[in-house]
Amino acid sequence: VNEGYVKGWNDPRMPTLSGLRRRGYTTAAIRTFIDAVGVAKNESIADIALLEYHIRQDLNLHASRVMGVLDPLKVVITNYPEDQIEELEAVNNPEDPEAGTRLVPFSREIYIEREDFMENPPKKFFRLSPGNEVRLRYGYFIKCEQVIKDAAGEIVELNCTYDPETRGGYAPDGRKVKGTLHWVSAEKALDAEVRLYDRLFTKENPLDFAEGEDFTDFINPESLSVLTNCKLEPSLATAKAGDRYQFERLGYFCVDTESSVDHLVFNRTVPLRDSWAKIQGQQN
Repeated sequence: VNEGYVKGWNDPRMPTLSGLRRRGYTTAAIRTFIDAVGVAKNESIADIALLEYHIRQDLNLHASRVMGVLDPLKVVITNYPEDQIEELEAVNNPEDPEAGTRLVPFSREIYIEREDFMENPPKKFFRLSPGNEVRLRYGYFIKCEQVIKDAAGEIVELNCTYDPETRGGYAPDGRKVKGTLHWVSAEKALDAEVRLYDRLFTKENPLDFAEGEDFTDFINPESLSVLTNCKLEPSLATAKAGDRYQFERLGYFCVDTESSVDHLVFNRTVPLRDSWAKIQGQQN
């Protein structure tokens, strides 16, 4: 803290209660983690993946689902009416029927994740590619018809068509698609900053170092990535500091204390991938 490697004792990378709270960890998750670790006579180190497992378990039950695009790529649905805005019904939390539903706007121009498109995809890439059809979450089937690039050859826009008979994500003729993408309406999206946090140290026990080394030698230079061009669904306009959400397909996120109505800031609590469950499977 004093040397500026982190931004205070409540930095979301810090293993302090204030840091964990700011990152989005709940009291319940921390308590179940402590219960799982137990009390030992000897000093020991608990795998951080166990703590991540418990916060996933807790937030899966209680966090509302929303859609956010962290690295946006514009999609223009060329056969969709230019001035039309639809409201599609989305489930707030499939684990909690009492959480109800919300309406998300759908329009001719939307954003998808850049990584959800490949111009020359390998086999088993089931997301969007030229001539391929995918499902938009809660929306329609779309097919990529044209790829638009800038002077440097970077993809800046996709022209797609949609099937108006597939609203809700199902085709009356029974055809199936393997890929489902999250998205946000370009016209109604909120701008946001999203901070992606990773492990603070590159070594499991940074205090286990050789003579001539220092624990700061193991500071992870990739422990924080700040994304400033993220697009979120408009229901998050009223989100306040400490509110927790699952960004569908991406992970769990918490509104930061520095967030404001004019400048939304979210911290990633943990990705969706459950590495602790994988470790347990290998041990068993």
